[in-house]
Amino acid sequence: MKSPLKSKPLRNPGESLDEEINNVLLDDALLYCIVSIFVIVLAGLEWWQWYSELPPAPIIYSILAVLTVLISTWKVRQAIARVKRLKLGRDGEKIVSEFIERLRKDGAHIFHDIPGEGFNLDHVVVHRTSLYVIETKTLSKREHGENKLVYDGESILNRGIKPDRNPITQVRAANKWLSELVRESTGRNFPVKSVVLYPGRYIESTARAKTSDVWVLNPKVLPAFIAKERERMSAEDVNLCAYHIDRYVRVSQT
Repeated sequence: MKSPLKSKPLRNPGESLDEEINNVLLDDALLYCIVSIFVIVLAGLEWWQWYSELPPAPIIYSILAVLTVLISTWKVRQAIARVKRLKLGRDGEKIVSEFIERLRKDGAHIFHDIPGEGFNLDHVVVHRTSLYVIETKTLSKREHGENKLVYDGESILNRGIKPDRNPITQVRAANKWLSELVRESTGRNFPVKSVVLYPGRYIESTARAKTSDVWVLNPKVLPAFIAKERERMSAEDVNLCAYHIDRYVRVSQT
């Protein structure tokens, strides 16, 4: 039997993170749980042999069981912590998608989780004002104290601390990749705007940040920012870019 579908569906927001969560649970947590159960059963059998007055050797197996359980517990706790971080990122991408999906009523085309070579673009919006490549960063908040982020045009400070990976550098690299993809597939240059979104966070932008090539925003205000931009693309341009991005995503999944 052959499937009637000619191509695979487009990806959902946070799909890469969903896949990574499954990999962490299966490769890390589940593996070590199984190994722990195995050595415990093995040690139990040896104790049973001792109890049954068979030639025993329980000490070695017990030591092995204890070591394995300790290592497995450590690895499982690491996996759980990592899954929590991934789920936070995934949920942030889904929240962002709820805001940018509203742009469809303006004729925009929305793409989520576009795969690249060793990376992915969280969201891409093809709008008559520009193409927008969007990086979502979801950070946990303190229950007390200040939780605002400060954007100076080149970096984002969280309580005065720079992140290990600069999202401004990331989104600029994503911008370059998307620009090249669209240029190679259409033969034309189209404007691409870089955006970093922080769900649930207040962003304080310095004077320098307001003239930067990268927007750093709360996702709630993104539609309003886009609405203020002047139109740079015709309806035909929007459809052309959307068609080629759509084709790339579908082909990349085969």
